[in-house]
Amino acid sequence: MSDYDGWDLPRPYVHRLTVKDSDIDEFGHANNARYLEWADDAAWTHWWSRGFTREACQEADRGIAIIRTEADYLGHVRAGDELDCAVWISQSDGRLRAQRRYQFKRTSDGQTVFRALTNVVCFQLSTGRPARMTEIFKQHYFVYPEVEAALLTEN
Repeated sequence: MSDYDGWDLPRPYVHRLTVKDSDIDEFGHANNARYLEWADDAAWTHWWSRGFTREACQEADRGIAIIRTEADYLGHVRAGDELDCAVWISQSDGRLRAQRRYQFKRTSDGQTVFRALTNVVCFQLSTGRPARMTEIFKQHYFVYPEVEAALLTEN
């Protein structure tokens, strides 16, 4: 992987969080399910950072549903650790499907502790059926040219 200040891809959206005592499991580190919750939190803060709201989803009668997640747990974190959770839109057809990538780094040492890839589909909130992206979803689920180029050189 290329080095973009330690990130897997250029132009990350980064959400910082602190691991809480309530995140810790019986083995003394953050439970693996929490990483997926943190990914969801990062996805929402990414959405809000672009000026969009939950209400905009209701008004557009649209939402995004995860249809597949691939996750790699590469390290562990403990209560008090800070994580930088990066998000990228890495694929989008601008109609129905998109993909998000995540990379979580522990801030104390820069170690990547988690990576994930989620495939998502746009759906109509009122029916629960797949539906075309509205304009705000097309704007948000946009792949930056630098990200697209980095992914092409990665393969």
